[in-house]
Order: sequence, then C-alpha cells, then structure tokens
Amino acid sequence: MNILLWHVHGSWTTAFVQGPHRYLVPVTPDRGPDGLGRARTFTWPDSVHELTPEQLRGEPVDLVVLQRPHEAELAERWLGGRRPGRDVPAVYLEHNAPDGDVPHTRHPCADRDDLLLVHVTHFNRLFWDNGGTRTAVVEHGIVDPGHRWTGRVERAAVVVNEPVRRGRTTGTDLLPALADAVPLDVFGMRTGGLAEHLGLPPERCRTQDLPQADLHDAMAERRLYLHPVRWTSLGLSLLEAMHLGMPVVALATTEAVEAVPAGAGVLSTRPEVLARAARTYLNEPQAAAEDGARARRAALERYGLKRFLKDWERLIEEVTRG
Repeated sequence: MNILLWHVHGSWTTAFVQGPHRYLVPVTPDRGPDGLGRARTFTWPDSVHELTPEQLRGEPVDLVVLQRPHEAELAERWLGGRRPGRDVPAVYLEHNAPDGDVPHTRHPCADRDDLLLVHVTHFNRLFWDNGGTRTAVVEHGIVDPGHRWTGRVERAAVVVNEPVRRGRTTGTDLLPALADAVPLDVFGMRTGGLAEHLGLPPERCRTQDLPQADLHDAMAERRLYLHPVRWTSLGLSLLEAMHLGMPVVALATTEAVEAVPAGAGVLSTRPEVLARAARTYLNEPQAAAEDGARARRAALERYGLKRFLKDWERLIEEVTRG
C-alpha cells in the first residue's frame, strides 16, 4: 500500500514508517516545511521514498495522512486533482492539544464527512471540538532505544524546544525553583540563553542542543527526567525517557496523568512536590533505578511499537476498505 504523508513530526513519523507499507514523502528543492523529504537525524527504513510534486502526480496513492490544514489543498494539486477524502482515502492526524479558548476550540476538520480525524491522545480528542467528524485515537508508539539509564550524572534532564519563547506553556517559569532542588541539563532546540533569561547560574541550569542520535545517551546519564510542561499533547521525550529506564518527575497535566503510572515517578500540580521528588531521586539512586525500571515496563506495555503499528494497521484497513 502506498501512503502519502509529509515529514512534519520526526519522532512520530519514525515510528509510523516502521510499518509494512511504502511511504511517500514529498521533497522540494529547498527542503522546506512542505518538502523536507527523508529525515536526516532519524533512522528511517528503505520503504520511505522521496517524491517531488511532479512525480506524485502520476503515483498511485492508497491513503493520504494529512497533518496540517493546508495539506489537503496541497495534496489535491500535487496528486493531479485527486481530492483527499473523496478520490483518495484520507485521515487527518492531529498531533497537538488545542490552543486559544480551549474549552471551545473548534478543530479545522470539524463536521467533515469525508475523512477520519485521528488524535494521538484521548486528552486531545476530549478537549478539541471535533463537531460531527468521526474520530479515533491511536496512542503514541516509540522505537525502543533500550534500557540505557545509568544515572551517573547527578542532574535532572529536561527536554524542551524553544523554552525562552514558549515560556509558561513549557513551564519555563517553574525552572528556577526546581533548579534550587536539583541542577538541570536542558536539551532541545534553541535552548541557548535560558540560564541568563531565568537569572540562574550556569552550574544550576546548563543547556545543549543535541542531534537526535546523541540525545538518548545524554538523557540516560542523568539521574532523573523532569517534565515541567503545562500544556502539550504528550511530549514524546517523556515516553522516550521512560523507555530509557528513567524515573519521571512531571506536572500532572494533559495526558501525563495517563502515561505515568504509580511507581514510575512522581506527578503533581504542586511544583514544591516535584522539587521534593527530584531531590529524593538525586540523593537516592537506588530508588531512581527501581522507579525507572517500572517506568520502562509501563512504557513498553502501553507505548510499544508493536501495539502502535497494530492499531494503525487496523485503522488503515478500516479507512481504505470503506
């Protein structure tokens, strides 16, 4: 089966393309947002093929996976007039939790009868106003990085992109109090200037932008994983940390309350509780190891790649067979 999708979310796509199909990923000369082509920092199988818009025009396509509102028009144009949802089966995959006036946020695909709206968490489906559009949830799956945790570095790992710009959304304002409890190593994209922005000394808050290939090893060396994000779908770095065997200290918000079971870490809406838990893991490596092992078992069971691909296969069959 030929599946057309754009390279939008590297970690999610890496899991999705492990399936048994042929995956068509648009590529443009500038490799811009609508034509990134194959990933350069993730390992993708040979079943992922780059195609130019001109090549797509005559390519047989069995399913279109839309991920951004403008992709429907783009797909119709690049597929020579074939309309996703009408002439070609389609699903719209929603990665994100809603923004804005959240209780009333209407999804761009609300009240559509020509596609299936797929959410990556039950929280997202609950909080988006989907109207009358048929919906489904396929929870995340992770390519298992292996149990790598050593905890030898007595610091907490935090993974967040653009923490200065995103501010309260990512819990950046909570980091000074947490840094008093445990020194932080913040990884992600565009993390530079964070310590200065927060008025923290470098030894309490270090930042490093790492390629994906190096991120897991760096995370696993830290004693614990700290997830201060207020509002997100479900950070894949949280699930990756659990797969690595790291104990988790996280805000009890959005889907985190479903993802992190008792005994795998500490969840709370009270930053002082998180600070106390982080300090405990810092001082008690055996407790960190035991809770990290439970976190890994829980992640493998609920967010393992096999379950993820099986759920998608069931959904793909339903959509393409009508």
